[in-house]
Amino acid sequence: MAPQQTRQWVLADPPNSEPIYEGDNATFKLVKTTLPELRNDQVLVKTLYLSNDPAQRGWIQAGVDPERLYVPPVAKNDPMRSYVVSEVIASTSADLEVGQLVSGQSSWTEYDVLDAAAVNLVQTQGGIKATHFIGALGAPGLTAYYGLVDVAGAKAGETVLVSGAAGAVGSTVVQIAKHLVGAKRVIGIAGGEKKCRWVESLGADICIDYKAANFKRQLIDATHGFVDVFYDNVGGEILDLALTRVKRFGRVAACGAISSYNVPGGKGSITNWYEIISNRIEVRGFIIIDAIMAGKVPAIIGKLVEGIQAGKIKLGDESETVKTAKFEEVPKIWSLLFTGGNQGKLVTELKD
Repeated sequence: MAPQQTRQWVLADPPNSEPIYEGDNATFKLVKTTLPELRNDQVLVKTLYLSNDPAQRGWIQAGVDPERLYVPPVAKNDPMRSYVVSEVIASTSADLEVGQLVSGQSSWTEYDVLDAAAVNLVQTQGGIKATHFIGALGAPGLTAYYGLVDVAGAKAGETVLVSGAAGAVGSTVVQIAKHLVGAKRVIGIAGGEKKCRWVESLGADICIDYKAANFKRQLIDATHGFVDVFYDNVGGEILDLALTRVKRFGRVAACGAISSYNVPGGKGSITNWYEIISNRIEVRGFIIIDAIMAGKVPAIIGKLVEGIQAGKIKLGDESETVKTAKFEEVPKIWSLLFTGGNQGKLVTELKD
């Protein structure tokens, strides 16, 4: 029998800085709500996997101006939005059957009612797993390819620098740059010796540990001759330093700023802004919605699948951090994004 109610996490107290995960002032609250009845061309789904993405932090910021955000913010007392992989347990759609897996946007909820047109069928084959549809074949993979190729215009023979290189987006950028674009040299930045060695195994010529005492010296040495493209996922001090390592007329794809998402009242200062002016560096921010609106997603997915099938993009266990958790633990798993608790894509697998 289909469930009539579901538990979900709602945004109880939008944060100004670090989210709070316990106590009376907790950012999120666990509630129970009644599910709507299925209308035509809808599906009732059970959430299997939740996508954990740094962008979610921006959706819940206290006092955010909706006109300056690329998607509507999550309103207070609304369910926390998330991309998911779910199982269809009831359907009024001619295109989707009970038992099939689908991916799309939902929330931190155990069950949900979604429009059939708003989800994509998940087909696992040839080493492609369900979780890859919220990873390498989901928003992270699309963001990596679009930002590197379409936004930054990376070309064969160029040198590419990638921050956050051990994350879901950054690790895919490294592989696309080296194995699909044909970059002459790929330099990664990640946190910790283990992560750096993994990034190098993906194709980076060198990966530099930003936690090292001599990080700045190492980065300067590794970027001797400067870089054509900087793909930035972290912002803050690393972006500030990297601006001094970009070639004249070089390009910066500004993808994320995770270093400052939880910084009260600020987004990290840039002291090397004059580098942009004096060296005519092109800095372009982008959102994956841009690719969707431009109709580029099918072609990008095709390129990524080709790369996976050719062994140029690795989808091994090391490319994901899958945390099996009770539904009560969902916010705490998400918080690992901001403490370096993941290698590759961070996924929450819900226990029954």
